[in-house]
Amino acid sequence: MDSAAQDFQPRTFSIKLWPPCEKTRLVLVERMMKNLSTESIFSKKYGLLGKEEAHENAKRIEEECFMSADEHFKQEPDGDGSSAVQLYAKETSKMMLEVLKRGPRTTVVAEAPEVDAPCQPADTVFDISGGKRAFIEADEAKVVLSQLSKPGSSYKRICFSNRSFGIGAANVAAPILESIKNQLTEVDISDFVAGRPEDEALDVMRIFSQALEGSVLRYLNISDNALGEKGVRAFSDLLRSQEKLEELYVMNDGISEEAAKALSELIPSTEKLKVLHFHNNMTGDQGAMSIAEMVKGSPNMESFRCSATRIGSDGGVALAEALETCTGLKKLDLRDNLFGVDAGIALSKTLPKLPDLVELYLSDLNLENKGTVAIASALKQSAPHLEVLELAGNEINAKAAPDLAVCLGAMQSLKKLTLAENELKDDGAVIIAKSLEDGHTNLKELDVSSNMLQRVGARCFAEAITNKAGFVKLNINGNFISDEGIDEVKRILKDGKNSLDVLGPLDENEPEGEPDDEEEEEDEDAEDDSDELDSKLQNLKVG
Repeated sequence: MDSAAQDFQPRTFSIKLWPPCEKTRLVLVERMMKNLSTESIFSKKYGLLGKEEAHENAKRIEEECFMSADEHFKQEPDGDGSSAVQLYAKETSKMMLEVLKRGPRTTVVAEAPEVDAPCQPADTVFDISGGKRAFIEADEAKVVLSQLSKPGSSYKRICFSNRSFGIGAANVAAPILESIKNQLTEVDISDFVAGRPEDEALDVMRIFSQALEGSVLRYLNISDNALGEKGVRAFSDLLRSQEKLEELYVMNDGISEEAAKALSELIPSTEKLKVLHFHNNMTGDQGAMSIAEMVKGSPNMESFRCSATRIGSDGGVALAEALETCTGLKKLDLRDNLFGVDAGIALSKTLPKLPDLVELYLSDLNLENKGTVAIASALKQSAPHLEVLELAGNEINAKAAPDLAVCLGAMQSLKKLTLAENELKDDGAVIIAKSLEDGHTNLKELDVSSNMLQRVGARCFAEAITNKAGFVKLNINGNFISDEGIDEVKRILKDGKNSLDVLGPLDENEPEGEPDDEEEEEDEDAEDDSDELDSKLQNLKVG
């Protein structure tokens, strides 16, 4: 080996991983925004964030996590920054999960110059909900919750969801929570006693309730705890002290008639309440009366969800009448109940008093034609800003189509329309599709699956949306569209401004199937049907 080779010393390169460049940070914000506003298992359970709200949250999360990670990096200036990067990634994931589980918010925030809005300190949120659901006992609680009790901590929002507390862990948490309760504004103790025996779960609830009594909360989530009346009353101390709640979530809690009554009695005031989500309970008509009393006392309500709660006609009428006081309501979700025609008509009388509605979910309510027509007549003049309308599974047929079409023609802000699992057939499809053809430049999604559609109906809906820029999804699955009809739909989409990507799956379409004609016997030949409907298309106009 020559001397030059012996004298050679390899040069050492030092790569710094922190801080990330501005471009990297912007890319992360965009990625988080996409994740927060894309449908997932969380959005199905808690609701889907709009892009604007998702972007605001993504930007806030990135800024807070960057500050936290940068502070960490300053404590180890000789490192390569890898631990700061890991902290940055870990904290963004945790905070994203918190936002997803909270669901979309509809509270109105006063506008202010962006430069004057300081970033929140990174330690305002304490969240242990990440990872798999698991029991937490006293020893682990001492370690996990120790950060809350550090002098000078400024935690305002806590989330203990997805961790099942036993008595020992609850007794550890109690004095800590009591010491910081005056600074707390948001508490999420959803799904925090899963798998515990009933007696132990109730004791844990009482311990938390007593520790948090007197806190002035704007947000409280006690969902997924199988409360029943006993559980609601176990939270008595906490609920009785809440007079300024703005958001309350009591979903999937086994809320019976008695539990609903207890909830209504215990909360002293709902005057400031803006969000009440009461999904998936067994409330029934009598329980709905108690919920209606809460709604009556909530003039500032912006988002009300009372879906899948076994409420029938009487309870539906009571809720409809109570909603008259919520004149600023933006989101109303009453899906999957047993309202029937009378409750639908009662709701139609309330809708004109809710001019700010943006999202309306009325699927699976047994509205039938009469209830649907009443609601459509009310909406055509009273909901100019409506962006989402769902009326699936209501036994709507072609007789209601003209009224529905007039209503849809007036809704030029509509982004999503769901009419799935009805009985429109081609006759109704022709009329409704025509109402969507002109204007409706914001329409993104149309679901007319399982409506006994054939070739003509499918073609009409394809023609209605093919030239709408930005359209995302057409669902015509579960119908009786022939192979030739499917080919025609695909050709229409190819020739328009949208690609075939907007066409949803067709795995449940039955090309050989035919709709049941219970009321009409004259149309025996499918080709004759097509000719007759083609002629209707030529001169159809929607008022």
